[in-house]
Amino acid sequence: MPTLRLLTNVEIAPESRPELLARASRQVADLLGKPESYVMVILESGRDLLFAGTSDPSAYLELKSLGLPESRTPEFSRALCGLLAETLAIPPERVYIEFSSPPRHLFGWNNATF
Repeated sequence: MPTLRLLTNVEIAPESRPELLARASRQVADLLGKPESYVMVILESGRDLLFAGTSDPSAYLELKSLGLPESRTPEFSRALCGLLAETLAIPPERVYIEFSSPPRHLFGWNNATF
């Protein structure tokens, strides 16, 4: 159930969105060591977002996963910031990332919970 939500003020051309989604999905699966078939990526571009008093390119990410290893969040942060720098030219200092590991009984899927 790894889920990555990527919210940014950068406008992403429709033709570029599928590749960014695919890269993010692969990266999340690789980072967490989980099958990509369980990964969901939500992309919200062109959003109103002000960070540090400016509307320069920035992003807010949420990475949720059952059993998310807290000790590895610095590694995850570097990798996700690197992806945004490379694909959207968003500097790492303009990215916030919220990591969370919900309890299994509070995350639903397929008519049940995990």
